[in-house]
Amino acid sequence: MRVALAFLSVLLLVAPGLANAACRLALVLALDVSGSVDSAEYVQQMHGVAEALSDPEVQAVLFATPDAPVSIAIFEWSASSYQQIVVDWTTLNGPSDVAVIAERLVNWQRAPAPEATGLGAALQFANTMVARAPACWDQTLDISADGKNNDWPLPYRLRENGQLGDMNVNALVIATDFAGTVDRTPNGVAELTAYFKARIIHGPDAFVEVAQGYAAYADAMKRKLLRELATRPVGMVPGWTPAPQKPSATRARTIPANFTPNR
Repeated sequence: MRVALAFLSVLLLVAPGLANAACRLALVLALDVSGSVDSAEYVQQMHGVAEALSDPEVQAVLFATPDAPVSIAIFEWSASSYQQIVVDWTTLNGPSDVAVIAERLVNWQRAPAPEATGLGAALQFANTMVARAPACWDQTLDISADGKNNDWPLPYRLRENGQLGDMNVNALVIATDFAGTVDRTPNGVAELTAYFKARIIHGPDAFVEVAQGYAAYADAMKRKLLRELATRPVGMVPGWTPAPQKPSATRARTIPANFTPNR
């Protein structure tokens, strides 16, 4: 709850300009369904997303600014040849919108998918989704995975070549016991986390969250969502210039009607 209260205190600074924004965040959730994810783990992942989105603390932040809601899309991925949309762009205006998504997630039937781990292709697919998302202050990809890329294209090449555009990329690393992926030892988790920090995440304040196995996925997703849903103070947003203030005036920051994010 402290995270939600901290977020609400920031909103007091930005509230006068919220009416000029259609959306504060376009958030894509990309879920790993490669060969390292067995049927039980698949269910834990889908139910974990539903549980995290339905959490009261997450929803307190999610719906704190009715005039600047969050839009969300969800897809699953494995090899470079497989990306499937589970939830297309949906604006979250209230708990009923989340309930529809949660029901879809828990009832979703897994389709046959190649076993390879195509992180680079998942990044590309997410970027095409962001390109048709509602106009928002920020665009963020939240990608879950329990292993390194072993398919094409190479993720770091996309980042180096500027092919990820303005999209922020955060990662949720799942530490598993599956042979061939990371183990749950400190060294194993640290190795995969370092890989995602070096090769996958992208953008200002990008970060890696860790789930100690799929049983801990819901809690890790909740922590991740609370960080991603926290809107930065407007004065920190590139392209925003505050209006001149008299020394004695209250320094309330607003978002101009013609503001366009440029990062």
